[in-house]
Amino acid sequence: MSQHKDIKRTNIQTLQAMKVKGEKIAMLTTYDYTMATILDQAGVDILLVGDSAANVMAGYESTLPITLEHMIYHAQCVVRGAKQAFILVDLPFGTYQGNPRDALSAAIRVMKESGAQGIKVEGGAEIIDSVKAILSAGIPVMGHLGLTPQSINQLGGYGLQGKSEAEANKLLEDATLLQEAGCFSVLLEKIPAALGKKISESLHIPTISIGAGKYCDGQVLVVQDMMGMNKGFKPKFLREYANLFEVMTGAVQQYISDVKDNSYPASHEQY
Repeated sequence: MSQHKDIKRTNIQTLQAMKVKGEKIAMLTTYDYTMATILDQAGVDILLVGDSAANVMAGYESTLPITLEHMIYHAQCVVRGAKQAFILVDLPFGTYQGNPRDALSAAIRVMKESGAQGIKVEGGAEIIDSVKAILSAGIPVMGHLGLTPQSINQLGGYGLQGKSEAEANKLLEDATLLQEAGCFSVLLEKIPAALGKKISESLHIPTISIGAGKYCDGQVLVVQDMMGMNKGFKPKFLREYANLFEVMTGAVQQYISDVKDNSYPASHEQY
């Protein structure tokens, strides 16, 4: 059961208090009602409706093709399934990078149409005006720095970020800028653990790591990855807590066998 079982829903004050107490934040990325129900009942603190749905649910090579309408649909599904977790939604590529007014409009649509509690955006100084516009409407915002998949064409791949002193300084500056603008948290992706520690210690808001080391205030993984459903995807930071690929494949093969040899349905499985 959740350690927040007495609280109707985790909120940004809960998360800030966890940082102050030194209690780590457990976050998972998910996209549908059934999985959200399971994760919520297990007690996860934050559920992220990630634009990684473009990869995991739709089979695209990057997160770029997913639309605002797709994100709202996935968010609606997750919100219907989760009663305790704080639910965040990624704003997809193209909805906030250019015009702060467009960014605010997209964020408002997500909040009104999905019922989520906040949104996440990628980038620092480059998008700070959009962040401020969204925050001005009272919408909680989580920043996202380091490896930012929406910028994959500019980054040139999914490699480690923040390796040079200049890159590390830029990440720290951007994290501070997001905090000063009013973001309640910053996600750090695929950066050296020492840099994750430095940023986490310099901020008073929680940091969430995906491949940014153990010194951040919380961790996030894509649920299909940590459940071992995506065969062949094994980045260094990923710990697989199950092997559902084999379990599910075996179950399907057994079903096929039972149908073929006419042992399913049995007499007690028919009317």
